[in-house]
Amino acid sequence: MKPEIKPGLVVISRMGRDKGRRFVVLYEVDADFVLVADGRNRGPSRPKRKRRKHLQATRHEFPEIIALLDQGKLTDHDLRNALDRLQDTQADQA
Repeated sequence: MKPEIKPGLVVISRMGRDKGRRFVVLYEVDADFVLVADGRNRGPSRPKRKRRKHLQATRHEFPEIIALLDQGKLTDHDLRNALDRLQDTQADQA
């Protein structure tokens, strides 16, 4: 069963020039599109619009990112730290 792509979920781009990069889903636009950001090239003030079918869902979620987004306090730094923590955790497991 494939995880549902929803806000707070970490996804990997499967298509486009950003193929293979990790993003956090910030908003659902409609049934086909979501807005994603990574804090590096795409921040919360300028998220990238991606088709759901071009994203691979992971099992990692960051509800604290969505909480900050709802409060209007989400920064590039917060996104980068969350994705870097995830990277570090995976490196420890390898």
